[in-house]
Amino acid sequence: MSYSSVRRIAAGSAAALTFAGIAAFTATPAYAASAKVSVVHGIPDTPVDVYVNGEKTLENFKPGDVAGPLDLAEGAYDIALTKPGEPIGSAILSVDDAEVPGGANISIAAHLNAEGEPKITPFVNDTGRVDAGKARLVVRHTAAAPAVDVRAGGQPVFENLTNPNEAKGDVDAGTVNADVVLAGTDTVAIGPADLNLAEGTATIVYAIGSAEGENLSIVSQTITGLHSAPSGVPSGTGGQAATGLGTAWYVLAGAGTLLLIGGGARLATARPARR
Repeated sequence: MSYSSVRRIAAGSAAALTFAGIAAFTATPAYAASAKVSVVHGIPDTPVDVYVNGEKTLENFKPGDVAGPLDLAEGAYDIALTKPGEPIGSAILSVDDAEVPGGANISIAAHLNAEGEPKITPFVNDTGRVDAGKARLVVRHTAAAPAVDVRAGGQPVFENLTNPNEAKGDVDAGTVNADVVLAGTDTVAIGPADLNLAEGTATIVYAIGSAEGENLSIVSQTITGLHSAPSGVPSGTGGQAATGLGTAWYVLAGAGTLLLIGGGARLATARPARR
């Protein structure tokens, strides 16, 4: 596979210190703008319960899962995150009056920063058209680990990638053997693993976990329908998708969309829940 056409773009993403969700939507008016939202849980050993406007709306969402995508309506919500089974008064973190924007395709990664502290990073997914015979490969560094290089077929395609940044490029479609090494070395941190880069798709690979904790791994997500000009917003599918969430997924899906608008996250303290 030739990677001469790889177009590398590394961009920082806004971050916030909360992992939360939004209330279930049973219907969305035709006039309301909406967003496509997927959530990636990359914080090791940290299942969570999510409260929205004082109500528990999601229980025990587990690390390593990908949920979504979902159409979410615009709106403002109070959100709190707790350890499973704990009341909202014991919330770990919270965000008030957070706005959900419409019209975007977003992936929200709950992960560790380079120092090993939990955080949320929203990524805006590139759903632009790819040429015939091509696929888009996106790699996101969301692990507590130093700078890394990403190799395909033993050759670096993205170099010196740091948390919480991403790199992406349009490459020849096909199966490629990829691994992650410490930047400038041949020391393998993750992999190798075979990636199926199907024509007209975007494959998004997240490095998650902690180097110190020796639990580094990857989670993948795929967005389809990019081989021609879309008639709507491409939705995509999540690798390792969570199962059995049902309506509860509607709650979790909006986690980082709230943060894109700049809803302030804070250490949570006990306060009356807004109804």
